[in-house]
Amino acid sequence: MIPQKVFFVKGIGCHKNKLLSFELALRDAGIEKYNLVKVSSILPPDCIEISKESGLEFLKPGQIVYTVMSEIRSNKFNQLIAASIGVAKPIDFKSYGYLSEYHAFDMKDDNVGNNAEDLAVSMLGTSLGINFDQDLDYEEKMRIFKANDKIVESKNITASAIVREKNAWVAVIAAAIFIL
Repeated sequence: MIPQKVFFVKGIGCHKNKLLSFELALRDAGIEKYNLVKVSSILPPDCIEISKESGLEFLKPGQIVYTVMSEIRSNKFNQLIAASIGVAKPIDFKSYGYLSEYHAFDMKDDNVGNNAEDLAVSMLGTSLGINFDQDLDYEEKMRIFKANDKIVESKNITASAIVREKNAWVAVIAAAIFIL
């Protein structure tokens, strides 16, 4: 059971009920109809990225769907929340890549996305035997990876929101959805 395709989604939901805010985030992302099973962070070899629209055509309501998902919820008025999936793909498509989940309170979405991407790149780099100081910034790590011809692509999928209603919950999700 190795996924052949992957697509990425993000969503935001707001409701006075914590669970319903999450449901609304799933709806916003277009994945509320599926039984989602969270898996860890490996992007399988030969797994091709497709569009959300194409990916949803493969799925049926009630289907068990594997996902790497980042989620965060808050009901603190004016609080910024963000969730992100980082992606790192190796240059050799026969090798596996990495996905990372990262979420944070009171951090701009660019920073959350960069942290998620940095985590995925770091995990892939160390699995490929590239030794570097983990405290290096993202740009320096990418320079090392490119010099070693190891990583073909990295990116992030990030959603953020601010709690704007008193007595309401906001949920934010970002997810990689696998197609078997």
